[in-house]
Amino acid sequence: MFGKVLIANRGEIALRVARTCREMGIKTVAVYSTADRDSAVVRAADQAIHIGPAAAKHSYLNAPAVIEAALQAGAEAIHPGYGFLSEDADFAEICRRSGLVFIGPPPEVLHRMADKASARTMMQEAGLPVLPGGRISRPTAQDVRALADEVGYPLIIKASAGGGGRGMAVVRHPGELLAAYRSTRATAMAVFGDGGLYIERYLEGARHIEVQVLCDDHGNTVALGDRDCSVQRRHQKLLEEAPAGGLPDGMAQEMADSAVRGARATGFRGAGTFEFLVGADRRFTFMEINCRIQVEHPVTEAITGLDIVREQLRVAAGLPLDLDALSLPRRGVALEARLNAEDPDRGFAPTAGLLTEFVPAGGPFTRVDSHAYPGYRVAPDYDSLLAKVVVWAPDREQAIARLDRALEEFRVDGPGVRTTGDFLRQVLRDPRFQAARHTTALVAELLAERTDTAT
Repeated sequence: MFGKVLIANRGEIALRVARTCREMGIKTVAVYSTADRDSAVVRAADQAIHIGPAAAKHSYLNAPAVIEAALQAGAEAIHPGYGFLSEDADFAEICRRSGLVFIGPPPEVLHRMADKASARTMMQEAGLPVLPGGRISRPTAQDVRALADEVGYPLIIKASAGGGGRGMAVVRHPGELLAAYRSTRATAMAVFGDGGLYIERYLEGARHIEVQVLCDDHGNTVALGDRDCSVQRRHQKLLEEAPAGGLPDGMAQEMADSAVRGARATGFRGAGTFEFLVGADRRFTFMEINCRIQVEHPVTEAITGLDIVREQLRVAAGLPLDLDALSLPRRGVALEARLNAEDPDRGFAPTAGLLTEFVPAGGPFTRVDSHAYPGYRVAPDYDSLLAKVVVWAPDREQAIARLDRALEEFRVDGPGVRTTGDFLRQVLRDPRFQAARHTTALVAELLAERTDTAT
């Protein structure tokens, strides 16, 4: 096992990785930007190294600075968390050439999976169902129109190298296509440095279901069950649960089998997530693979009793998966609410500011993953996630009631700071969610209903 690991991230995921490392007797190195000099992980890690100013491109996305910090500290491996460099194949390759272990899939797998069209083709060859779609490397308006006509409407345009819900636009009519193409391509270039686009048929009113997988270098691949991630705004998830409620009989097992088959076909290693859409026809289709730990991994941990970060570290160190532990029965239902510093009444606009009060929820079977504290300043430079509130209960009804109670109990305040807490409680009380009949359209529907009520 590793003696020292550098954590190439910030916020709650950096602290979460540090905690598991501490339990495993692994020393940790935190890297931080100027804005994060007083962050919780800086105080929790055995060592902390400043790598640049607040702007992520000059700090957390600055691969040379991260590598230099790891070598300077004598780290043996780098855990990238999620976001930032976590799915960057070039960074993984630089780690390898620098004698550092990248805690994630091999660079070759990341290269193949980074391109949505390439991933789609591989999954199709592995027997997974896919939606009509295709990639344009150097898109022109004429190329986009031609592919859109072939795919059909409604469709979604995605940054081919994208992820995390960024660089996407839904197009329902041909008249909307040109503007969507231009904005998506601009985002793709600005955020991912790659203007390639992927166009795919869009399923209205679908459910977003994903399957967590773990793979090692000894031929073992295991699916840890499914999660529902349908509650989302602008393709960003707000609330997740495991297992997904209300799926047709046998579908959960079919998706798990598909994910295992797909992971084996790619030569995957470590923790990954296969994402699927379930349409109104109650059939599922493959959407994409996330080659990293997910924000919502705690709900899977809650129903399995596993520490997924621990498994990542073991696999990266060359150890086989503990198949006996991984085969234990899944128990109960877990829900996770993302408490973001955002204002739902203003289109979920981020709200930066100083936290004068921060009192996390407690109580039975309630977990809060957070890096915030009273006196913490929510910076405008990064993701607005403040905390993840995770609950477990024997059944879905009790889990919903427990999460509602936990969100009511959570206290966050500060000048100008708003959170998604009250809105998420509205989601939990919605009849569509309570009956597990909700889709990715639920948030938009709730916002529209709010507007109608106000007028």
